[in-house]
Amino acid sequence: MPLSEIIRIALTSLKTNKLRSVLTILGVTIGVFSVIGVMTALSVIQTSIEGGLSFLGSNIFQFAKYPTMSTSDPEEQYANRRNITLAEAREVERLMGGQANAICFKIFDGGKPASFGRVKIQGLTLVGTNQHFLVANSYTLGYGRNLSAEDVDLARNVTVVGTSIQKKLFTNESPIGKTIKLNEKPYQIIGVFAEKGSSFGQNQDDIIIVPITRFLGDFGSANRTVNIAIQSTSQATYNQTLDKAIGAMRAARGTKLGEDNDFEIYSNDSLVSAFAQVAGQIRVGAFVVSVIALLAAGIGIMNIMLVSVTERTREIGVRKAIGARKEDIVRQFLLEAVFLSELGGLVGILFGVLGGNLIALWLDIAMVFPWGWALTGLIVCSLIGTGFGWYPAWKAAALDPIEALRYE
Repeated sequence: MPLSEIIRIALTSLKTNKLRSVLTILGVTIGVFSVIGVMTALSVIQTSIEGGLSFLGSNIFQFAKYPTMSTSDPEEQYANRRNITLAEAREVERLMGGQANAICFKIFDGGKPASFGRVKIQGLTLVGTNQHFLVANSYTLGYGRNLSAEDVDLARNVTVVGTSIQKKLFTNESPIGKTIKLNEKPYQIIGVFAEKGSSFGQNQDDIIIVPITRFLGDFGSANRTVNIAIQSTSQATYNQTLDKAIGAMRAARGTKLGEDNDFEIYSNDSLVSAFAQVAGQIRVGAFVVSVIALLAAGIGIMNIMLVSVTERTREIGVRKAIGARKEDIVRQFLLEAVFLSELGGLVGILFGVLGGNLIALWLDIAMVFPWGWALTGLIVCSLIGTGFGWYPAWKAAALDPIEALRYE
């Protein structure tokens, strides 16, 4: 029998039992959707990782009180650490002896309002820092000037603002030289950052930097911890600079020989690795859930095909009586099972990709299509259709044509 005729008969049979076919397809769809949706979402975030998590500049590592990613904090070991003080940060700078290309101090504080005249904006990121903030955080200056070492030493009330703040507070005029209030404290604008855009749904242009000394004077030093970002002179001297900086940090913190570091060390590479580890765990979980769902869907396909064999016993007897071979019957029922499985897989892939890319829309980053996972999904669906459809197909082909004709 021609393959086209077998396909036509298989499709006709599926159309005859639409509800049963749809319910069978739905089982496969849910299984494929679960894995494709998760993998698409992870691929979207992974694509953004290279730009989004790489907020540190080139050849830079950072010391901080808390790790970048931590799923647990047993006995609050990080919260109970001593804060990194400005005095300790300056001691690290002194001990480095000019070996580093740049050493940046940073204290972040979200939620401080900024105002100019009657216009007031909320939700800003305020940073107390020094003149190396641009280098350490991959920002560039749009116009005006950057903070200087003298601004920090003299604790001047000056600030460099992001483009979002400039647009909201100064629509049709230059902000340079204007005085704004940060939490009711006056600061003179000396520069504006170039536009940087969003990362992980957060606007990176809603930022204001001020000298760290003025920050601590105006907003207090209690419960503040300083992040220290250090840039080596080149990639070749990175490891040497890192080793010396760790020694300097331990000395500044008074860490004794044999004691573990009471601070975290991370870089762009460690951030990407930390995310990859978390993503790997999520992938394993999604794979396990999907395998269970697809096995359940495969059992559903087998059950439906067995019912179909029973219902169509007389039809099978007629076909065999007029010359249909066992191979034709097997191919027909296998094609029905594979078609159900593949159609469910295609629908699951479609909704999985759409669902996963909703994160891309939310985070305002490029959408992706996980070609590898989609191809894997289709192959798995074919295996499920073939594997779980084989026994019903063999059972149909093994029917005795005389007994099948007598079946009512």
